[in-house]
Amino acid sequence: MTARFEALLDTARALLPRAHVPYSGQAEAAVALAADGSLVPGVRVESASFSLVIPASQNAVTTAVALGYRQLAALALAGRPATAATGAYVRGLPGSWERVDGAVWINRDVETPEVGAVVDPFIGRTATDPVSLVRRVAGHAWVPESAFPVGCVVVLPDGRGLPGVNVEHPDWNSILCAERNALSTAVTWGCPPALRVVLTCLRDPDGTPCGACRQLLVELAPDAQVIMDRGDRPPETADVRTLLPGAFDGRGLAVR
Repeated sequence: MTARFEALLDTARALLPRAHVPYSGQAEAAVALAADGSLVPGVRVESASFSLVIPASQNAVTTAVALGYRQLAALALAGRPATAATGAYVRGLPGSWERVDGAVWINRDVETPEVGAVVDPFIGRTATDPVSLVRRVAGHAWVPESAFPVGCVVVLPDGRGLPGVNVEHPDWNSILCAERNALSTAVTWGCPPALRVVLTCLRDPDGTPCGACRQLLVELAPDAQVIMDRGDRPPETADVRTLLPGAFDGRGLAVR
């Protein structure tokens, strides 16, 4: 294994304690290497609704897209062993991906750069004009099939924001919505629960978080307010708990 791939794996291994794995106990972390050498990490985020689990590889890739990185050169995975689903996800990403090691994939369409620093995902204070901010974030959405961009910013207690966008994939089961993208980024960086979740859905005057996003909001930001921007209409605000009354919280599940 080359030194740069080992550096990727070292970065991923350091993030394993941040994985949110209350049900399996199997921590997983990943690092995406952007074409300019920037490192974008992601951790596994489990949900009480098991089908909504966000693998570390998907977390890292979608965080990279939300931050404006479209060309990825490599992806490294640490912790939980890679599965066939992991390989299928990576091979469906833009480019020509090849597994070169048990835990490393490279994109043959992009020259592998020297490994740089981990990105700073925070987008500054959001109190002044969060709607304008989230509309700019939506410009990073990767929606080649639906042409339906959605942007999200989770606002932390200290006023900083983390971006999320919807990121499509040839396998529609592997598409991640903007809200879950931003929430999983917050988990990766060890952030406290969000106070506000601002989202924009300019092509749907009645757009709201889907059921999957509502489930993750209840689990990861239960006391937040959701501000929904629909373009020309005034934004609508709702409490997370009112969006999914009677939500399943997983407290009755066996925890490893």
